[in-house]
Amino acid sequence: MTAITDTSVKAADGSTADLSAYAGQVLLIVNTASKCGFTPQYEGLEALHRKYGDRGFEVLGFPCNQFGGQEPGDAAEIANFCTLTYDVTFPVFAKIDVNGSNADPLFERLKRDAPGLLGLTSIKWNFTKFLIDKKGNIASRFESAVTPESADMAKAIEQALAQ
Repeated sequence: MTAITDTSVKAADGSTADLSAYAGQVLLIVNTASKCGFTPQYEGLEALHRKYGDRGFEVLGFPCNQFGGQEPGDAAEIANFCTLTYDVTFPVFAKIDVNGSNADPLFERLKRDAPGLLGLTSIKWNFTKFLIDKKGNIASRFESAVTPESADMAKAIEQALAQ
């Protein structure tokens, strides 16, 4: 099986971004939205990015408008919101679908390899988080309600970084 970091995605500017740039790092891949009840998690995600970044950790944000139309903006509006509201410095990629026939291949893989509760392969809401280990494998899946500040997330990140 190929590593998650062998995947290409769409950058915010529409160009192709190769996740191989993150090979050997621990990643937290998150579907995000600017107008969601979970949007304040941006602050915690940025805190994780800053806390663990020098140890080989990276948060990767993927805006999604599939849940209640909570990410209506274009790439420039999303970037502006993230920067001005939460001082986000981690990469935020192009807006994508995470479910359905137009789901991004990265999220198809994430859902297939790390199903949610009861083995369901769909993503239930914004801010579902996938922790990727240094080898490019999925280490953990955290549903929307699990905050970046949670002890479970910190423990999983620490374990992944120690491997």
